[in-house]
This record gives sequence, C-alpha cells and structure tokens, in this order.
Amino acid sequence: MGVAAGSGYNRDTRSAARAAPISLPWSSLDWKLFMPSCVLAYSGGLDTSVILGWLQDEGYDVHCVYVDLGQPCEDREAILKKAHTCGAKSARIVDAQEELCRDFAFPVMQWQARYEGVYLLGTSIARPLISKICLQVAREVGADAYAHGATGKGNDQCRFQLAAEALEPGVKIIAPWRIEKYRALFPGRTEMIAYCAEKNIPVKASISKPYSSDENCLHISYEAGVLEDPKTTGVDVPEFGMTVSPQQAPDQIEHVTIGFEHGVPTTLNGKKVSALTMVLELNKIGGRNGVGRLDMIENRFVGMKSRGVYEAPGMTLLYEAHRYVEQLTLDRDLLHLRDRLSPEIAEMVYYGFWYTAKMDALMAFNQQTQTVVTGEVKLGLYKGNIIVCSRTSPNSLYDDKIASMEAGGSYNQTDAEGFLRIMGLPSRVQGRVRPRAY
Repeated sequence: MGVAAGSGYNRDTRSAARAAPISLPWSSLDWKLFMPSCVLAYSGGLDTSVILGWLQDEGYDVHCVYVDLGQPCEDREAILKKAHTCGAKSARIVDAQEELCRDFAFPVMQWQARYEGVYLLGTSIARPLISKICLQVAREVGADAYAHGATGKGNDQCRFQLAAEALEPGVKIIAPWRIEKYRALFPGRTEMIAYCAEKNIPVKASISKPYSSDENCLHISYEAGVLEDPKTTGVDVPEFGMTVSPQQAPDQIEHVTIGFEHGVPTTLNGKKVSALTMVLELNKIGGRNGVGRLDMIENRFVGMKSRGVYEAPGMTLLYEAHRYVEQLTLDRDLLHLRDRLSPEIAEMVYYGFWYTAKMDALMAFNQQTQTVVTGEVKLGLYKGNIIVCSRTSPNSLYDDKIASMEAGGSYNQTDAEGFLRIMGLPSRVQGRVRPRAY
C-alpha cells in the first residue's frame, strides 16, 4: 500500500486495487478441473496444518502464506519450516504489521468506530489485509485459488471472501469447513489430532482446550469453549497476553503523552515513532496498567450471538487520546455527524465490507474531517482507568473567554433571548394546536 509511515489512510491504494484487478488464471469452466495449486492463509496451528495436508490429499500444490501481523508468542521461522516439512510447494512470511496499523487500524480509529459501541475491531480489520496479500502471492506464483481455515459459522469467512472477491471478482475460494466431505472427515479436534499424528504433522494441541484465541499487534481475542457460557466471568478465564488485571496494576499513576498530526498518532512522549512502534509501545504501557480489557456478547454477521473477551491496550489509549484532540478541534455539527456515521463504519468493518464504494466515500469524508485534528494529549493511567490530564492543539476551537461563567468576553447573554424565542417557536405553535397534559 506504498505510503510513508505515519501518513494515515491512503484512499488511492484502495481505488488502485480496483482499477488494476489482481488477475488470476481462472476460467468459467469447472474450476475443479483447472485447480492444480492454491494459496493458503497459513498460521501453522491445528486447523491450517490439517487443511494443508488435506489439500495435498485432494491433489493440490499448496503455497502457504503466513501474514505476520504481530501475532505474539509464535516462532515464525519454525512455522515456515513446518510448512515446508509438511509438503507445501512454497511457504513465505509477509510482514504486514506496519501496514495493518497505518492503513487499516488508524483510519478506523479516526472514525472512533466501535462495533456495537465497544469492540475495537482488532480481528475484523486484519482480514481484508490478509486476503489482499494472499491474492498478491497467488498472482505471483500462478495459483488457481485462495484457501482459508475460517469456519462456516463465524465472521472471518465473510471478511476473507468479501475482500478477496472485491479485489478479484473471479476468485475461487476453498473454505474446507463449508465442504461437507471435509467436515465428515474432521468432525472434531480428536480426528484432526489423529490425522496429524498419522501424517507426522507436528502440532501443539490437546483434545480439550478451554477457549480459542486470535492474536495480532492490535489485540488478542478469546472465545469458544468455557467462554460460551455467559454465566462465566470472562476475564477470569483467559491467560491474557497483553494486559495485567487492574487489581494487579501498579498503585501509582503512569503518564503518557500522545501527539497527533491530521488525526494520525505520530509522537509518543515527545518522540516521533512509526505506526507500528506507536501501537507496540502503547500495548506495553497500557497493558502493565490494566487498560483495554473487554467482555461482550456480540451479534455476528451470520446471525447468531457470540461471546468474546478482548484485550487491546494500545488501541484503547489511541481511541481515547484521539477523541480528546477532536473535542478541541472539531465543531459541533461535524463531530455529531461523524458520530452518527461511526456505527456504520464499525458495522462495515465487522462484516467485511472494506473494499467497497461506500467505504471509499466515507474514508474520503474522514480524511477531510481529520485535517484539523492536530494536537497533544497527556493521559494518566491507573488500574484500568484512563484520566485525561491535559490537551493542547494549534487548531483548538475552545475559547475560555467565551466559555467562562464570569462577566466579559464576546458572548452577550442577552442574545440568548431572541435565540430561544426562535428555537422554541415550533414547540409553542404545536402546544397551542395540540395541548399536552401536565
């Protein structure tokens, strides 16, 4: 997405993706007859390890692509070696962490977009980027299709496929969990582990696992297993990887200062940093102060409700700091309009409609909105709480002389008399025609 670090959302990259589609060698004939190879979005975990073996059993050459989005606690080189050992035609790691933060997470943060008012979309944001990179590799190696390990019950299948089809309308998707033959072979983890043992595929998995997780540099999500019971206290179940509990956080306030230029976070404690460094450092700072945990029941795109537990310390701090700068710099009507549209952005990202005309138009609106969002915010962090200590901006619309309750300044309180008579006119007319009981 060739833009300079810290430059924020680049709309041209999205338009270019459609202007020059990723052309792959697919025909309108029976795709099974012309599918010698595919690209697999590969993590090295149990699911994609089994899928790699199964695709080869079905006669495909498989090109594994591990999109590095900052998944913590994973040995990337070992994963690459494992793919080769297990018969992949090729395997590669593509580091997309900076792009994820700069071109995907930051624009969504600028919208203050939270799905159903709370979820910061850390998993949702990553899926369109994974699809884009996998299609780029498919084009390079001449692969015939794109395979992923998302289930037929979840949101990720939608995000992967909707993004891929927007970039390459003729793309052929292999989603094994939506194939009855595959599900018959692997009705559960027991069969998958047995398959790996038979094929000498090394996996770290147990038949009984209390929950599943998805990790990247933006957040970690936890779901399924014992978390499916809403009576379970969600924050007591996972072994959190980014945050300590608020109870275990330090007993004193830690301060952090974040600077923004045109809505893009660019400085941390006075030092200019890249998008990725900003997120990683704030993950450490917020994490050790118990910031950014969330337990929610959410509405999936496919129609069911699900329970998710999340931690996103760095992005939580960025959302808060960004909002404080906006409070200084955006006028009332523009801020309120943006806030009314923000749930629409969150929903589109959550569902997977990233590469769409509506998203392009809304991101262009956002880019204009953010031109004045420049300033610096100092936050105090204490046991999961975020306290705003100070905020400044060269574009501040706040005028203490006007806002002061003391006499003086350019605000004439007498003017409010006529203002209220005009604003109240419709209510007075209706009150005469249709009196209300009181």
